[in-house]
Amino acid sequence: MAKNGSISTSVIKRLPRYYRFLGELKKQGVERISSRELSQLMKLTASQIRQDLNCFGGFGQQGYGYHVDSLHFEIGKILGVDKNFKTILIGAGNLGRAIATHINFETRGCKLIGIFDINPELTGVEVAGLKVLHTDELEAFCKENSPFVAVLCTPKANTQKIADDLVRMGIKAFWNYSHYDLSIDYDNIVVENVHLGDSLLCLTYGANNIDNKE
Repeated sequence: MAKNGSISTSVIKRLPRYYRFLGELKKQGVERISSRELSQLMKLTASQIRQDLNCFGGFGQQGYGYHVDSLHFEIGKILGVDKNFKTILIGAGNLGRAIATHINFETRGCKLIGIFDINPELTGVEVAGLKVLHTDELEAFCKENSPFVAVLCTPKANTQKIADDLVRMGIKAFWNYSHYDLSIDYDNIVVENVHLGDSLLCLTYGANNIDNKE
């Protein structure tokens, strides 16, 4: 948990990187690491790492550094990877199927329990071990299974209405892949908008600004 009140978005967005790098170090059999060594791997300053971790109480020991397995575990708890949040996915088109198939939800704190699409031709199609259900069944499914997270892979025009309906059905968090910047006027709703095109544009900006000295 946070040590001192609310945590800045920039710190929160670095936590998954810490978790990923520490996971790789665990696989390599590394038992401990200093903030300086971790900073070199992650291209951050050692001071930044210490400041980030101190937001949650700090986990290092002076003269020892960080115990990799323990720090990985603690950051995982902060991120909620042990929660197993029940998750549904709306939109079983190409993107939705790719996300359901290739994202390991259970190692990231979620358990995918249902996939839905408005297209009747997709009803019954198996994706990631689950049969796609028609969206007509969504409300009854939510009432019976109480999902917490919804992944939205829906057309932009439909997203706000779908999100409003899902909030009414008890959804508390959205991983939103639609091209709509989801803004829900409800308290205690978490939204993570994912814009793949924006990420690509950041890449092209970098490519466009490479200093090609010959």
